[in-house]
Amino acid sequence: MKDDDETEMIIALTSDRGLCGSIHSSVVKAIKARLVEKDDAKLVLVGDKAKAMLQKIHGKKVLGLQDYTRVTMYYNSFKSVVAFRTLKVPLPTKNNMTGAENYNLYDSIDDEVLQAYNEFTLATMVYYGLKEAQCSEQSSRMTAMDSASKNAGEMIDKLTLTFNRTRQAVITRELIEIISGAAAL
Repeated sequence: MKDDDETEMIIALTSDRGLCGSIHSSVVKAIKARLVEKDDAKLVLVGDKAKAMLQKIHGKKVLGLQDYTRVTMYYNSFKSVVAFRTLKVPLPTKNNMTGAENYNLYDSIDDEVLQAYNEFTLATMVYYGLKEAQCSEQSSRMTAMDSASKNAGEMIDKLTLTFNRTRQAVITRELIEIISGAAAL
């Protein structure tokens, strides 16, 4: 089967909450790049942030689960407290499993067992992606809030300095007026 004949489903894993830097936009950016290559891919969006960023432009591509020859999941993986990486992971489909080279080594695999294994694998991979994305999001949120606190502190220091300089200028002007008035008498 050629790449052009494949029906691809893309799963985007984001959350419903913001204030965590570029964590959600990096997933959306990777998906948009893939949609340039494969325009007929369909989307499953997990989380309000992915829905908000992709539904307006690619609303007709958003759908529920169906049979696909290719499924790809995009999520953020925790790298360190200040870094994450956006991963693109292919998920196994029933056709991938039956077409595998070593599939015939197992004797008693019927369609029901294969379907159950496929569903279990899909659920496990999505759960793993959600946990990695959540960890990355919390880390990114902590970093973003630390930066915001630091910036607010710097802004308070600048405003305090400006206020003190202005107050000093007013006092100096009043002293000059008093001294000028006393000298005039």
